[in-house]
Amino acid sequence: MKKFSDQQIIESWKKNAQPWVSAVREGEIESRLLVTNKVIIDAILAGAPKTVLDVGCGEGWLVRELGKAGINSLGVDVIPELIAFAEKEGGGRFRQLSFEQLSPDVLKEKFDVIACNFSLLGDESVSHLFQQAPFLLHKAGSFIVQTIHPVAACGEEKYEDGWREGSWTGFSSKFRDPAPWYFRTLETWKSLFLQNGFRLSKILEPINPKTKIPASIVFIGVLTN
Repeated sequence: MKKFSDQQIIESWKKNAQPWVSAVREGEIESRLLVTNKVIIDAILAGAPKTVLDVGCGEGWLVRELGKAGINSLGVDVIPELIAFAEKEGGGRFRQLSFEQLSPDVLKEKFDVIACNFSLLGDESVSHLFQQAPFLLHKAGSFIVQTIHPVAACGEEKYEDGWREGSWTGFSSKFRDPAPWYFRTLETWKSLFLQNGFRLSKILEPINPKTKIPASIVFIGVLTN
């Protein structure tokens, strides 16, 4: 297997599913508690959707939160153990599916919003999702992506698209074999939306109150066709 590949991301998450569930449920990720959880929820609720597809739902926290607001949400993730935890906890619908499996023929339903909360880490898999997204949304539906801010996360590397080494810095010692991730510049993220039939209605840059740097970047794309 290639060192840097979409498959390597999946293999890493299979190994780290249990530590991730613990980290989320025990509030170990400070930036989520301070900023990013509220940001993605508010971005979704702002459009008053009735249905949401949470792609890369992990252990299902966002689906459960949206359910409290009366939103019918489906969470999908490729990692069996994460889906098992999500289904055990309940609060919404969940299916084990890879990005490559996401299509109208497989899902057999459309949504008001597709949400991706720090789940777009790959290369080809992300391109596939953007290509399929217009066919999974109702007319004028929204595609909301919260991800690592490209400027804040660039570090000393060149500011250009490409694979990066992963890291579990700041996480517990239970995590191992960090997944690589595919870095995209701000312009590349914008192009993904525009080239696949979306108009960017908003770009949010929430600031971490402790570090004073962007905790993330949030793209809100609206289907134009």
